[in-house]
Amino acid sequence: MESKLYDEKDLRILEALKKDGRKPTSKLSKELGIPRVTIHQRINKMIANGIIRKFTVRPDYGKLKKPVTAFILISFVSNPQVSQRELASKISLMSGVEEVFIISGEWDLLLKVRAASAEEVGSLIIDKLRTFEGVGKATTCISFSAVKEE
Repeated sequence: MESKLYDEKDLRILEALKKDGRKPTSKLSKELGIPRVTIHQRINKMIANGIIRKFTVRPDYGKLKKPVTAFILISFVSNPQVSQRELASKISLMSGVEEVFIISGEWDLLLKVRAASAEEVGSLIIDKLRTFEGVGKATTCISFSAVKEE
């Protein structure tokens, strides 16, 4: 983001929207001490400039019977059949896979998955991930709880 695209007011609006994207501009105006019309214009400007990419929801995964969050690190095995980016894209389409990152270091991909149980995470790895060309070793970390999650 270029500095001329946003300022301190934009950042305050953005932080408030991150906490509650459904909050009406009239309430944001009262909370932030910024006129409603200004908030509306700045939100539209941030959308137009790609600073705000989308508005979304954050479900309660426990109530959706997906209480287990796991992070899976995967090493990529160089392969003429698939590139690392193609593998990441294929994995991103799998049910339960929330996020996929191409990373540096000892591992090549980092996945965030949601599941009903640790056994379901294991099945995802053994029965699905390991069948993909380019997937080498994998290690899994099950989250005990989320302290901060966006």
